[in-house]
Amino acid sequence: MIKKPKIKYEEYNIKTRLKDLREERDLKQQQVADILNIDQRQYSTYETGRRGLSVYQLKTLATYYNTSIDYILYMTDERKAYKKSLVDWEKS
Repeated sequence: MIKKPKIKYEEYNIKTRLKDLREERDLKQQQVADILNIDQRQYSTYETGRRGLSVYQLKTLATYYNTSIDYILYMTDERKAYKKSLVDWEKS
């Protein structure tokens, strides 16, 4: 039988991460919404957990906050953004 990791739900929460990242930069929801080209009410639904972010929005926020999508999604506690790497498929 496969053991499932024990995760406290309140710790594994994207809305908490989004709010924390925003507040660390003293930003208002409207300012982050402007970065994503959406209105403040829509962004608010992400922070309250009523809607999920698209991959494009996750990438945009990760770039803006200089972190990884994994960090935003609580898949890691490592804040550092990953280094970009391009694979030369012709040599592989």
